[in-house]
Amino acid sequence: MSAHPSQHSQPFGPINSAPTQYPELNFLLTGLTQRARAVLGADFVGAYLHGAFAVGGTDRDSGCDFLIPTHEPLTDEQEAGLRALHQQLPTRPGHWSTALAGAYPALVQLRSLDGMGHPWLSVGPGHQQMQWTTTTNTEVVRWTLRERGITLVGPDPTTLVEPVPGPVLQQRMRGLLPRFGAHLAQRGGLETAGTQHYAVATCARMLHTLATGQITSPTAALHWALGALDPRWHPLLTQVLTDRAHPRDPRPRPGSAAATAEFARYAQHLASEAHPPAPEDGRP
Repeated sequence: MSAHPSQHSQPFGPINSAPTQYPELNFLLTGLTQRARAVLGADFVGAYLHGAFAVGGTDRDSGCDFLIPTHEPLTDEQEAGLRALHQQLPTRPGHWSTALAGAYPALVQLRSLDGMGHPWLSVGPGHQQMQWTTTTNTEVVRWTLRERGITLVGPDPTTLVEPVPGPVLQQRMRGLLPRFGAHLAQRGGLETAGTQHYAVATCARMLHTLATGQITSPTAALHWALGALDPRWHPLLTQVLTDRAHPRDPRPRPGSAAATAEFARYAQHLASEAHPPAPEDGRP
């Protein structure tokens, strides 16, 4: 290991004890941070939330995404310690113990887009087995961490990650949208109300990024889409906003699955255009 501050010192102050609105989750995140710092020792850089809790609009069904960067690539001993930690974590009682997902990137691989393609030791929500994967090593994660990240402990994330240009995010969405149908098929299609809501909100989020070069929450993206997209989508967008706020039947509303599939095709068409979608009523 390199010579960095001891894990017993607190050069960045104490751990943030209230990063979310959920005390049970906050307690879990404090414990995760303490144990990860003990495993990583002087290589521990900090601990951060990205994803849903960073961009906003969360509820008890949201996942909680974390990043814990390291000064140096993980040693075999550190990897074993982290695997033992996450083997045990999902077995803890409580709702949030199976909602955590995260990764342990080496700082040199996180700092810029030049680090793309490197696998990071990662864990999925509720999983006990960690994997080396590039799933979290994306432009979106870097942008969200830098621009909206929540610090549990450590330096300001703007000092760890270089800016991600808007056109890079827009290009990412152009690549993702044509594959969205296959992604939905892997989730079981539009057979449940939750998946139907997810599909509409995700398409709205990707279109928002195409238009703005930024990342926002599902709820904010749906409201943006109401003002920016063709009014023919207002009933579908309003239905999803209403049903997300007040869940009803676990089955999709009649006709909503077909409308969602059409909306996804519309989003894919916009992604195929040469320029990001502008609001159809001329507003910026």
